[in-house]
Amino acid sequence: MSRTRRSILGATLGFYALIVAAVLSTSWLVRLDWQVMLFRPYKQWPELHGFLDYFVVLGQRGPTAVLIAAWLGWRSWRQRTLRPLLVMATALLLLNVSVGAAKLGMAREGPHYANVMGSNEMFLTGDIFPSGHTANAVVTWGILAYLATTSQARRILSVIAAVFALGVGTTTVYLGTHWVTDVLLGWAAGLAVLLAMPWFEPLVAWAEWKLLTTRDALRTGYRAFRAYDPEAAHRARLHHTGQAPGHGREGTPGDSPAAAPRHPEPQPAGAGRGVPQLAGELRPWHPHPPPRPQGHPGQGEHPPARPVSSH
Repeated sequence: MSRTRRSILGATLGFYALIVAAVLSTSWLVRLDWQVMLFRPYKQWPELHGFLDYFVVLGQRGPTAVLIAAWLGWRSWRQRTLRPLLVMATALLLLNVSVGAAKLGMAREGPHYANVMGSNEMFLTGDIFPSGHTANAVVTWGILAYLATTSQARRILSVIAAVFALGVGTTTVYLGTHWVTDVLLGWAAGLAVLLAMPWFEPLVAWAEWKLLTTRDALRTGYRAFRAYDPEAAHRARLHHTGQAPGHGREGTPGDSPAAAPRHPEPQPAGAGRGVPQLAGELRPWHPHPPPRPQGHPGQGEHPPARPVSSH
């Protein structure tokens, strides 16, 4: 916030306070309001009525906000930053809070609903002081100049914003929907919001960091969810605990002793240690071959000798 900007902001707020005081005291500005209203510009130049009915839409909050947000959204996508959109959102929030509070607090009636000739029409049932169309035109078009990245672009956009803001304000007076003092206060209210924006830049930077951090965290969590493999995670846990791949799960080879049944299932007769079962047939098996009988080497067992008989 430079010293020049602070000085301009102070002057703008002072002008704002003077307009409010002039209307409350029913000064010459209120007489000017009535003179312009009774002059009825829309009847003096009726040929402009059709065009200005459409032109005043450039000050309505809804259409202008959508148009400017689309442009700033494209800039945010191209520059990979949320600052343009966040600056606009902050400016519109300040505008709605400040102008809305003033409208409801002073409750001024418009020209079409005036009650007493020459009165200031304050603290009744209206909501036109300051002019919302005028203040919105100043902020929504002025935010483009505020976000300009070069001095030349800032000058060009400042001229465009001034033309739209002045044009929308005078159009509301032409159509008879606002007093002159409504428009003067609307210009001051919108300019004050733009001049105060540098004070809210730290908040904008924090909001951008928070949103981008949340987005990155959501992306990381989504990618981890897509890449999660239960089998790989199970193997990693077993490797960390030092177990074999099959340990710790029922119904698989290599079960841990705690998972094994207490009582083994009964086995067929003869199928024990030293008696293997091959292809469904039980065959004896000896760890050592049986001893050979005494006799000639290489000969087998002989029948018992018969006694020699005499002939």
